Amino acid sequence: MEFLQNNLEAIYIVLLCIFIGIEVLSNVPSVLHTPLMSGANAISGVITIGAIAMVLNLPEDAHIGILILGGIAVFLGTLNIAGGFLVTRRMLRMFTTKSN
Repeated sequence: MEFLQNNLEAIYIVLLCIFIGIEVLSNVPSVLHTPLMSGANAISGVITIGAIAMVLNLPEDAHIGILILGGIAVFLGTLNIAGGFLVTRRMLRMFTTKSN
């Protein structure tokens, strides 16, 4: 409970960003989907590298929960990158011409 009280402003900012992100992404036209997906992959890559660096630099007496959350962040970031590239590849195939 002390964590929530100490970081209340950061929690509000994260929640606000979630709602703004949902609103912005729900109004993206399909023509812009592929370029935005590629940009999101790049951002996820930076986030994943940051998460790996943070997990590797944890102090020896760090709580196991922090390590677990860091591992989950690395896994989800990697999953997002791989899924994004697969979706982008599939969408780009729709625009290629088939030659005999």
